[in-house]
This record gives sequence, C-alpha cells and structure tokens, in this order.
Amino acid sequence: MGLTVKCPICRALVPWEGNPYRPFCSERCQLVDLGTWVEGKYRIPGKEAKEGEDDGEDDGEDDGEDEEHS
Repeated sequence: MGLTVKCPICRALVPWEGNPYRPFCSERCQLVDLGTWVEGKYRIPGKEAKEGEDDGEDDGEDDGEDEEHS
C-alpha cells in the first residue's frame, strides 16, 4: 500500500498517490480550506503592511505607457 496522509480538515486517512484533492480527502474539504483562507482565518507570520503600502513587486498590470514599435 502507498503513502497515506491525514486530511488537514476532517483528519480522515487518504492515499497520497492518485488523489486529485491531495492533501485533502475530497473537494468538500478542499473548499472548506479555501474558504478559511478567504475569510482571513489563516495567517502567514510576518510584518503587516500599512494601508496603501506598495510591496515593490510588479503586479503585471499595464501602466498605460505603450512602447512604440517600428
């Protein structure tokens, strides 16, 4: 038998290999976890950004300046 892990939501033992929802046991548990992130209940430790503070990374949005092509 292959590797089994506990679902982080319901704690059921589930196979790792061939499990499309891993590490979860089902789509339901996967969505419960996503909802928890969306609600802000999970947090990643670190310095909290001030309101309107730019992280300095390019967000991929067009800045409105077009380059001329010849």
